[in-house]
Amino acid sequence: MDATLKDKTFVLTGATSGIGLAAARLLAEQSAFLIGVGRSAERCAEVERELRSTYPQAQVTYCVADLSLQKQVRKLGADIQAKMAEYQRKYLDGLINNAGTFTYWMTITSEGFEMQWAVNHLAPFLLTHELLPLLQAAPAARVVTVSSGSHYHTRLKWNDIQLRHAYNCLLAYKQTKLANVLFTAEFNRRPGRQSKLRAFAADPGLVYTDMGLKANPRLARWIWALRRRAGVTPEQSARGVVYLATEPSIQYSSEIYWKDCHPKAPNRYALDEKAGRSLWDLSEQMCVMDSGDD
Repeated sequence: MDATLKDKTFVLTGATSGIGLAAARLLAEQSAFLIGVGRSAERCAEVERELRSTYPQAQVTYCVADLSLQKQVRKLGADIQAKMAEYQRKYLDGLINNAGTFTYWMTITSEGFEMQWAVNHLAPFLLTHELLPLLQAAPAARVVTVSSGSHYHTRLKWNDIQLRHAYNCLLAYKQTKLANVLFTAEFNRRPGRQSKLRAFAADPGLVYTDMGLKANPRLARWIWALRRRAGVTPEQSARGVVYLATEPSIQYSSEIYWKDCHPKAPNRYALDEKAGRSLWDLSEQMCVMDSGDD
């Protein structure tokens, strides 16, 4: 990892708690220009003040967005571009798609999508598209999406991909984490992506975070609290995520799935080219995007 990231610019979602906050601290500590993203305006302001005070050598600013809604993801893309112009930053060195959610009950967003599918897959897919010109303008750039070991032993249910007819919260989560790796692999297969712009999927491991404690039934919260006791700290996990966004030596690596700064074989299905193309096309339709290589 570079000793300093003074001339580097990064966007980090889910940057107000857990792995995201730990990653934000690591980037700020190395003098990066950081645009953090969070859902709560109050919490974003609080973390921004903390990082600026603790790491005065870094430039830190935050944007507020509810990533479950595509209209807010698109607005976030515009807000980030405005921030870049304000700070006279011409390109983006890295986008870290870290934000994620877990919902026990089926929850449908106001735009008609299952919540986990909207936040964990469609939001990073769309935000990456919105920021693609800034990433392509960089000498070398990265898109890092935080997946999970939960993606193993899973396949996408193409006939009911949002599980509307038979919702299972764990399967819904596993599908989104598989989609993260499929998206990463397909992104790198797109023309012109192999060198200048690379995508990686990060396996954070079992982490001691509060994600499963939010707005879920008491039993689900109890199970999550029990399970997370065996997890590593967010700081330990964040080091592997930041490594993927900043380590120069892996720019040309053909490995896409990493854990603790080391490559790891993903679910074989995640490397299936037909599945990758199909997911890409479906995601474009769900995000109402024009078809094409980007």
